[in-house]
Amino acid sequence: MESIGARLKKLRLEKGLSLEEAHKKTKIHLNILKAIEDDSLIGLSPIYVKGFLKIYCKFLGADPKDCIAGYEEPKSTAEIIKELSSAREKPVSFLKSTSVKLSSFRGINKKNIFIILFILLFLISLFNLGKLISSKRSLKPRKAKLPIIAEKAVKAKFQAAKLEKTQGIKTTTIPKDKEQSPPAAAPKSKETPAGIRLDIRAKENCWVHLKVDGEVIFHAILKKGKTESWQAKDKIELSLGNAGVIDLELNGKPIPPLGRRGQALKNILITKDEGLKVLR
Repeated sequence: MESIGARLKKLRLEKGLSLEEAHKKTKIHLNILKAIEDDSLIGLSPIYVKGFLKIYCKFLGADPKDCIAGYEEPKSTAEIIKELSSAREKPVSFLKSTSVKLSSFRGINKKNIFIILFILLFLISLFNLGKLISSKRSLKPRKAKLPIIAEKAVKAKFQAAKLEKTQGIKTTTIPKDKEQSPPAAAPKSKETPAGIRLDIRAKENCWVHLKVDGEVIFHAILKKGKTESWQAKDKIELSLGNAGVIDLELNGKPIPPLGRRGQALKNILITKDEGLKVLR
């Protein structure tokens, strides 16, 4: 059976179109078009996948229903009005059925009704009592932790006061926990990098194309929550498929978002002398 990507590729070739021409007309990135035709479009959100397939199908003259599972065209105004009118008629039939059911209970003895109500109230009270007992049990461990936290805070204050008295006199009495604290790593931030260091963190799946000093180093989808770092001597060239979900740091300094969610950016140039700029 012919796959969706192969079918779309066949339609494009029949129309005598190249991938570059399709990219210019649809504004879909060239690598994403290649992935669609190769049936290798993975790592993207299903929303983006359906959107790209819908645009590409309509461009090639194909029906999106044949390529996208569960795809439905927007309903017309006449169909919406018809559904609303049918929904208004349903409560009438519901009221008729409930009136018949209620009439069947008229012959029930009042004593039996009171017994049923009493049982229901008893069950509700038991349920509320169980919730109250479980909530009290869950609060007990939290109360037990409070004295431990307070004791640690007192010890920390005592050690801080001791350090203030001995500062400048005894340099070998620094506690081990102070040696492992974040201030010990502070000199790293003061070092000036020899070239360019770029850190990229993805808040969502995003396609990334990156060159370091003219050589392609990364050409794939950076998955959600992943962070990658690269070092260059002179320049870094970067392209992003979804600029709004990417956090960038240049030589340890955060860079404001370069675009909005869903916006593709290419020709982002980072040089040692001029910094970061987006070429139009």
